[in-house]
Amino acid sequence: MKFRSTTILAVKIGDKVAIAGDGQVTFGDTVFKNKAVKIRKFYDGKILAGFAGAAADAFALFDKFENKLDEFGGNLKKSSVELAREWRSDKALRELDAMLVVADKNNLLILSGTGDVLETDDGIAAIGSGGTYAYSAAKALVRHTKLEPHELVRESLQIAGEVCIYTNTNISVEKLY
Repeated sequence: MKFRSTTILAVKIGDKVAIAGDGQVTFGDTVFKNKAVKIRKFYDGKILAGFAGAAADAFALFDKFENKLDEFGGNLKKSSVELAREWRSDKALRELDAMLVVADKNNLLILSGTGDVLETDDGIAAIGSGGTYAYSAAKALVRHTKLEPHELVRESLQIAGEVCIYTNTNISVEKLY
């Protein structure tokens, strides 16, 4: 059993992007932490990343991701593709149990250990236990409000935290704009 981090949501509208994470970390069916911060800024604050899944595995991926950003001059797509390639092909990395959402002002991507690099059609990306709840709330808010991305991610995660038992409402938000 591993410590698990739950929900991350990102919304990109134009060149504005925000990522939010709930604060919950669980071990099996026990909540061990309520105020974890699962989002980081990289590359002099130009890139955001959030994680869901096994906490220690995610921190290892953050380190690898940061190395790829340095290697490829902050090119988010190239760094993401190369991380996914290494993640898929390296025996030790393949065992990592986490996902990442990464973004800059031009791109919003979901990265997984199966080598997936997914750019969503609608500028909304969600991962983790409460991801589908947060994603649904964000879609509705994007369609029916004029909220800024940082407001959208916070309100959507608030809704997810009220529905999903593995998502809480201790929300942290980072934005680029």
